[in-house]
Amino acid sequence: MKTFTTTMGADEAVEKLKAGVEAEGMRVVTHINGQANAKMIGKEVPADQILEIFRPDFAIRVWQACKPAGIDIPIRIHVYESDDATCVACRLPTTVFAPYESAELMKVGEELDGVFEKILAHVEGS
Repeated sequence: MKTFTTTMGADEAVEKLKAGVEAEGMRVVTHINGQANAKMIGKEVPADQILEIFRPDFAIRVWQACKPAGIDIPIRIHVYESDDATCVACRLPTTVFAPYESAELMKVGEELDGVFEKILAHVEGS
């Protein structure tokens, strides 16, 4: 798992990640905003947001390489507050796909690792 902290607030980090997703030609499949959901039931919680990211052509390649691996897409990026810091965590695709022991799937994962590294670079080191 790749995990790091940023000086950005969670909302800013999520917006920067979304910009990275767009810049890399990927798609945000789902944005789960935990604190917004908690607020709907009258609760306040620290930031906790998940971006699920993928793209249909990559999905087709995953399915062709190893159909059971479809359960592990889209790939998630988790942005959360912990000890007054904003943390970002992501299991890179090669880590997600490793248990399937498929050489073809790992080729897709290696390509996607580079894409996700570029997305994460939009907030890493900030």
